[in-house]
Amino acid sequence: MRFFLTLLIVFALFTPGEAQQAKKIPRIGFLSAAPRSALSERIEAFRQGLRELGYVEGKTIVIEWRFGEGKLDRLPALATELVRLNIDVIISGGPAPTRAAKEATKTIPIVMTNEGDPVGTGLVASIARPGGNVTGFSTLSPELSGKRLELLKEIVPKLSRVAVFATSTLPGNAQALRETELAAGAFGVKLQYLDVLAPKDIEPAFRAAGKGRVDAGLMMVAGGIASSQRKEIVELAVKSRLPVISSGPAFAEGGGLISYGVSLTDLSRRAATYVDKILKGAKPADLPVEQPTKFELIINLKAAKQIGLTIPQSVLFRADKVIK
Repeated sequence: MRFFLTLLIVFALFTPGEAQQAKKIPRIGFLSAAPRSALSERIEAFRQGLRELGYVEGKTIVIEWRFGEGKLDRLPALATELVRLNIDVIISGGPAPTRAAKEATKTIPIVMTNEGDPVGTGLVASIARPGGNVTGFSTLSPELSGKRLELLKEIVPKLSRVAVFATSTLPGNAQALRETELAAGAFGVKLQYLDVLAPKDIEPAFRAAGKGRVDAGLMMVAGGIASSQRKEIVELAVKSRLPVISSGPAFAEGGGLISYGVSLTDLSRRAATYVDKILKGAKPADLPVEQPTKFELIINLKAAKQIGLTIPQSVLFRADKVIK
């Protein structure tokens, strides 16, 4: 009789539903178009953010990693795969993964870590009140376009003309160009706009930029195309001996001359805070999209040597990273 009473107490304290819930470990899906090797710093930053919040990967949280290996057409299938795994939250590592994830699910929360203009692209209703199942971090910072032009002017004091590679169909492009125009007027630099809508436009744009060049430079505002065709751009920059500046850190790290823009590792680390909030019951629709707060300057001295350029010490001292 005493044994039977003990069993009743145990079943009363731990119902099957509660026992199952106690064993449930949150599962996070990480979706990126790039190869894993290209995201090592951002992945570690995300993991660090989770550790700072008390999560232990493999014990109190599980992460399902999915990488497109540079093939955007793989993303829809990878996003669908994560949805079928009953993921609790999806982390998207760029604009294309965010769109693929959103098309795959309207219910699973999505935390974007790298989106230029989420309102302009229709991913969220507004910055303050995203609505739907997408929130996270925006990299929109058009004011940096003027700063990049200023850096080019410091590196090439006699700079008189700058070719601007831009993609007119991208949201936020027009605003970035306006900021560039303001800076160009202040520095007495003439701008040459070259619309890069597809990879096939890159080489002709370089030829146009190099025609009759006297103290010329090049600035990338092309977004996705600039990122996906980085290797070709780096090679053409060396061939044309043009100093090129871009926004993404991967450009300088991949052999380009100089990058100045939003710190994507910082956004990846901060993404862990949104994962934590969502797992504790917050809804993406109510979590405002956060703006970038940390920026980084990366200079590649190997690239400078290849085009016969000397970087002033005043610029090197301000760099967050110098590649020798």
